[in-house]
Parts: sequence; C-alpha cells; structure tokens
Amino acid sequence: MITYIDTHAHLYLSEFDADRETVVLNAVQRGVKKILVPNIDSSSIGPMNDLAARFPGTCFPMMGLHPTSVKEDYQDELDRVKQELKTGSYCAIGESGIDLYWDKSHLKEQCLAFAAQLDLALEYGLPIVIHARESFPEILEILEGYKDRGLSGVFHAFTATAEIARQVISMGFKLGIGGILTYKKSTLHEVVRETGLEHLVLETDSPYLTPVPFRGKRNESSYIIHIAEVLAAILETTPEEVGRVTTQNANHVFQTGPYA
Repeated sequence: MITYIDTHAHLYLSEFDADRETVVLNAVQRGVKKILVPNIDSSSIGPMNDLAARFPGTCFPMMGLHPTSVKEDYQDELDRVKQELKTGSYCAIGESGIDLYWDKSHLKEQCLAFAAQLDLALEYGLPIVIHARESFPEILEILEGYKDRGLSGVFHAFTATAEIARQVISMGFKLGIGGILTYKKSTLHEVVRETGLEHLVLETDSPYLTPVPFRGKRNESSYIIHIAEVLAAILETTPEEVGRVTTQNANHVFQTGPYA
C-alpha cells in the first residue's frame, strides 16, 4: 500500500464532530499513516490535544498562534503557547505566519507574533509551519533576519511563484502542497515541476481547500490520495513515488517517530 503523511489537517474542528473517528480511520485505511494537526489559538488547544490523545501514533499536534487570531491580546495568546511548549509534547510550532487577506489592521502585531514564534522554534529545536496569505514580502523580510540559524519547516498551502519557491527552499523550508494543485486554474503546476518532489510535502488543510473531485464539500485526510495522483501526473511519475518521497520529506522535517 502507498503511504502518505497529511502534514496539515484541522480534524478537531466542529465540522468533524459527527464522524471524527470514521474520518481518521478512513484515512489510515487508505494509507495516511500520520496526520499532523496545527493549533489555531487558545480555544483550539483542548480539542486538538483530545484528538491527539484519542489517536496516539496517528495524530500529532503542533503548538502555535494562527495569524488571523492575532489581536490586541496576542501577548496573552503567546503566553499560553509558551506554557504549552513547556509542559506538552508537540511536533512543530504552528501554525504561524502572516495573513493580510482578511484583515490588515493588525499587521504590526502579526509580525511581532510571527517573530516570537520563530524564536520559539529555535529555542525548542522544532520546525515551524508558516501560513502566508498575501504576505510573502513581509514574511520573507522577517525570515531574512533568521538566515543561517537552523530554521526548518513548511510553507503551508504554498501558492506563490517558482522564484519565491526557490527562495523559500534556500532558507531550509519545504513547500506544503494541497488541494489547490488540483484546481483547473491552479498556477502551481510550473512550481512543482521546477522544484521536484524532493522539496514537497503533502497536506489537506481539512476541512478546507478540498481537492477535485470533491471540491465544494468538506475536506478530509483520506482525500490526500487525489492530490498525490495529480502531482504524479504533473511530474510524470507514480503515486507510489510521490508517497515515498513526500513521506520521507515529512519524516525528515517532523520528528514524529515510526508509523504506529
């Protein structure tokens, strides 16, 4: 069986309250052996950790503050992140970053919160998962100040150009490729052809960014097979090879141990 790692899925959200166990088991049965689960803010820590406790060895939590949750009280939120990192077990800092699509009014706070989480990634020796929406210039400028300090991680839901992809890769990051790759007007085909499999990891961002043929419905981790099939077709390889290399990449970035 082909094996995959879903490096980004919010399976603790209310969209899965009716069938969460079925969703996880379906994914595992279809070869998704690990599901990495990013935090949003203090309100999601409990549900996320409950999910990880319910499916040990399959669901692995991250700890961070999502940029759209950065408001005036972001320091309080970061204090909670720091507390969790001291007492819990997390596979990454995330998801962090900057999002200027929904709201630009807290750009300063988002930049400060992002830099603080980069510092935490270095302090704890963890990779960082970066959310970049209409904010690549701002994020790359901040990352310039962290060059050659050993940062690693993933640019989640990567949608930028091949040129930016090269820059991100040169900084030690992988590109998170999800359902957007399967969309008719996706501009990612050129990007993945240029980068090749060695710099990519797969993700679903469930329940969001559902791939074709389920676009418009709730996303779930088992649908990663459709992303892999499209990626294989673009790169003129096999889903088996996509699964092998992206799994190897994810295991290299996220030290989550062997498969359960």
